[in-house]
Amino acid sequence: MENQYQKTFPELMAGKKIIYVHGFMSAGSTHTAQVLRDWMPECTVIAPDLPIHPEEAMALLKQLQQEEHPDLIIGTSMGGMYTEMLDGTDRICVNPAFQMGATITENNMMGKQTFQNPRQDGIQEIIVTKSLQKEYRDMTENCFKKVTPEEQKRVFGLFGDNDPVVHTFDLFKEHYPQAIRFHGEHRLTEKIIFHYLIPLIRKIDDRQEGRERKSVLIDWNTLTDNYGKAKSSLHKAYEFLLENYNVYFVAPSPTNDHKFIDNVQNWIEDVFSAPAWNHVIFTNQPQLLYGDYYINSDEIDDFMGTSLIFGSDEFKTWEEIITYFDRLGGQ
Repeated sequence: MENQYQKTFPELMAGKKIIYVHGFMSAGSTHTAQVLRDWMPECTVIAPDLPIHPEEAMALLKQLQQEEHPDLIIGTSMGGMYTEMLDGTDRICVNPAFQMGATITENNMMGKQTFQNPRQDGIQEIIVTKSLQKEYRDMTENCFKKVTPEEQKRVFGLFGDNDPVVHTFDLFKEHYPQAIRFHGEHRLTEKIIFHYLIPLIRKIDDRQEGRERKSVLIDWNTLTDNYGKAKSSLHKAYEFLLENYNVYFVAPSPTNDHKFIDNVQNWIEDVFSAPAWNHVIFTNQPQLLYGDYYINSDEIDDFMGTSLIFGSDEFKTWEEIITYFDRLGGQ
């Protein structure tokens, strides 16, 4: 069976630089950094070993930011905490540990600890003391100091809905509107990178380039089977479309049925997770929407784009939808 996570995205962040900021007791040699290099071969991914003392780590990161002029900074866990403070650059904070002092205690990180990945300085073990813990607690007091409307547009937060280590979604959301949940735990895996991080990187890359992708609208009525489950090949089609199009979901907006709206929103969030964030349109007048393609179960009068009637002889299943757009080659 083909491994879907071996795919590369040569056009993604091509000619650009990303700084990846690792988590506590990790190193620049982390598998995550190598995955980003493998999947985005035209992008330079810089992943330094961070000093264990937070002030030294921040000094190093600020120096790299000034010297390398990265287009994007991605930080996970402790690295997400540092990343939030590197204002002036587009940033993604993944499960950021904004309460590192408490995180160290709650997750038994005191005493002798072994680095999870080899470091260039050859150090394999350190002793985490109360003094070092206080250094991290003091550093986290600098978070959210430079939150401006411009920075709010630059910073995204990705939060695993089953993260057992840190729980900072609500804290992040107090300062930044782009707080997004994904299906996963604390550590980044290839599955999480592929399904949730890559689409967000693509979104940022498009914005930086002023790139306007054609839009595909998908009607709510085409998503579920008679049991309320996602139809066959729906996930496959959705992720295929995301590579070349802006994809939105369209659902009715019953005036006196707010529960229906909540149910639709929750279903889409549960099934599609992070890539569908802020991509649901509720309307009772779909003919007024502007889009290039509309996948619907019925013809929409006066729609200006191309209508694809799901369930018709031409588009009986989502596999036929995939074939159609594959032939278009992203057009």
